[in-house]
Amino acid sequence: MNVLFHPFTPKGTVAAPPSKSDVHRAVICAALSGGVCTVSPVAMSEDIKATIGCVEALGASAKLSGDVLTVDGSRIGEQTAAELDCGESGSTLRFLIPVAAALGVNATFVGRGRLPERPLGVYTDVLPKAGVAFESEGGLPLTIGGKLKSGVFRVPGDVSSQFISGLLFALPLLRGDSDIVLTSPVQSVGYINMTVRTMERFGVEVDVTDMGWHVRGQQRYIPSDYRTDGDWSQAAFYMTAGAINGEITVDGVNTDSAQGDRRIAALLREFGAEVIQDASRVTVKKSSLRGITIDVKNIPDLVPALAVCAAFAHGTTRIINAARLRLKESDRLQTTAALINALGGKAHELPDGLEIEGGSIWGGFVKGSNDHRIVMAAAACAAGCDEDILCTDAFSVNKSYPDFYRDYNSVGGKAEIKE
Repeated sequence: MNVLFHPFTPKGTVAAPPSKSDVHRAVICAALSGGVCTVSPVAMSEDIKATIGCVEALGASAKLSGDVLTVDGSRIGEQTAAELDCGESGSTLRFLIPVAAALGVNATFVGRGRLPERPLGVYTDVLPKAGVAFESEGGLPLTIGGKLKSGVFRVPGDVSSQFISGLLFALPLLRGDSDIVLTSPVQSVGYINMTVRTMERFGVEVDVTDMGWHVRGQQRYIPSDYRTDGDWSQAAFYMTAGAINGEITVDGVNTDSAQGDRRIAALLREFGAEVIQDASRVTVKKSSLRGITIDVKNIPDLVPALAVCAAFAHGTTRIINAARLRLKESDRLQTTAALINALGGKAHELPDGLEIEGGSIWGGFVKGSNDHRIVMAAAACAAGCDEDILCTDAFSVNKSYPDFYRDYNSVGGKAEIKE
């Protein structure tokens, strides 16, 4: 299905959806608690469905009532073998490989889309040294066996933070203490901090060291009722639309969030937008925008929204330290540049980023590339276009934000699903 975005002037207030990153982490901790927990609010995106299905495959049960998810972990890890369907969710896959190994479950991981191609090299390097056997012909399906043992895990910091988070979830379950030692500077540290913060709310402690993290063994996750954050990375598309042409307020985005993507408010202000912020909401108003240079090492998910803002700014914007985006649902550097260029802008790929010459975007045809963030970026572009935007892969937004079109239209957007 395609989606037609008509030009519009953003106006009004929208609630940020629940943070997908936060919900992933809370569901896993709840399942490992061995008791009954609630996680709310929860939006049943395709990625969250994958994580819920996988913890159920490991023995937990989960039931959604409204936006409240009740998780019962009393039977977690009882089975000796399981198949975990991760869908297209890299977080689900990378978080749960060490968890299944710590539980001693012989697990087969499957997935689809680009997920079978996404790298797992960190785990294939470090987990066999800690008692975990791997069977794979490269990518997925992947079968693991054996039980994870405590010890020292040396991992590079310049790969996805999901590998470190997966180890952090698993190591407290082991008998002995463990250390994660970084062999290169860490990137996306905000996501790791989010993992540690969620674990702490379920009673598990992690100590930061000079070289990484120390995790005591024989800890227990404690059942908890968990309130999730609003999603800054999704709110970024609304805020960007407001900066381009209008005024939008986003509720439920907390300034004390562990999400690194909360930096979007400061970056839009640096672009020149008028940004008014309090503890849990941000209002962004149109103003004269100028190009800037942005290091996205710790905020890679913001790149499509930032690129849209750059396309409407005067001067040149450079986005650097974004090479890992080539391994997302699409090669997101290539597809973001293609989006801007297809609509009349000027974007150039760099080996690790983008260079965007600001001016204006007119409209046209865009390939969504089965990437939720590319489709939402096209939606934000419509705030400044004179002509319609026709975008493919309309329902790829279900991966992270199934209510996107409803919420988008509530603040003036004009999204129309087309066959």
